[in-house]
Amino acid sequence: MASLRDIKTRINSTKKTKQITKAMHMVSASKLNKAEELTKSFDPYSNKIKEVVHSIAGSGQDADHPMLQTREVKKTAYFVITSDRGLAGAFNSGVLRQVYRKIEEKHQSKDEYTIITLGRMGRDFFKKRDMPILREITGVSDQPSFAEIKELTSETVQLFIDEEIDELVIFYNHFISAISQEITEKKLLPLTDLSEMSEGVQSTYEYEPNQQEILNVLLPQYAESLIFGALLDSKASEHASRMTAMKSATDNADDLIDDLSLQYNRARQAAITQEITEIVGGAAALE
Repeated sequence: MASLRDIKTRINSTKKTKQITKAMHMVSASKLNKAEELTKSFDPYSNKIKEVVHSIAGSGQDADHPMLQTREVKKTAYFVITSDRGLAGAFNSGVLRQVYRKIEEKHQSKDEYTIITLGRMGRDFFKKRDMPILREITGVSDQPSFAEIKELTSETVQLFIDEEIDELVIFYNHFISAISQEITEKKLLPLTDLSEMSEGVQSTYEYEPNQQEILNVLLPQYAESLIFGALLDSKASEHASRMTAMKSATDNADDLIDDLSLQYNRARQAAITQEITEIVGGAAALE
C-alpha cells in the first residue's frame, strides 16, 4: 500500500499537470477563434476565384488546360496535412491511418505513388515506414499566411502540369464545430467537376486578352487556393481537437485528484486509528 507521502506527492504532481492542461485548453480556445476568423476572411476570395474559373472552364468555349484533362493514372500524389505537435487527441492518427490504408489498398509498388507532407507528425509517420516523400514542410504558424506555403503549393501544381504525377489527392481534417472534425479525402487534380459546378453561376464576364490566357493564370492559382483553404480548415480542426483533448485531460486530472484525496484521507484515518490503538494498548499494559 502506498504511503501517505507517496499519495501526497501524486496529488501535487497531478495538480501541476492539471494547471498545464488547463492553460493549454485556454490557449487552444483562443487560437481556435482566430483560426475561424482567418478561414472566414479567406472565403470571399476563395468563392470569387472559384466562380470565375468555373465560369470560364464551363462556358463551352475552346478554353483548355492540362489541369482539366483526365489521363491514365500512373502515379498518384497524396498531399497530407497534419500538425507539428501532438496532444491533439486523434487529430493526426485518424488522418494518417486513413492515408496509410488507402495506399496499402490501391498501390502495389512505391513507384505508383508519392507523398507530400505538411506537418511534422505526418512527415515522421511516413519516414518511419520508409514511404516515399517528395516534398515536405514543417513549422507552419498557427495562423498561416499563403506566403508560408506558396512555394510548396506552386511546386505541387506544377508536378501535375509537367505530368510527373497524374492525380493529386489531399487528406486533412475538416472543421465542423469545436467538438466535431471530419477526416476528408478530396481529389484536387485533375479538375473534372468545373462544368457541373458552373451551372449555378449567374455572373457573366468579359475577358482580356482571352479566356485561354486568363485560364492559364487562374487555374494554378485556383488549385493553390484549394490547398491553402484545406490548410486553414485543418488548422481550425487542430486547435479544436487540442482544446477538446486538454479539456478531457483536465477533467481526468480532477477525477484522479478526488480519488487520490479520498485514498489519502482513508490512509491518514487508518494511521491515526492505528496510533490510538497503540496508545490505548500501551496504557493498558502499564496498568
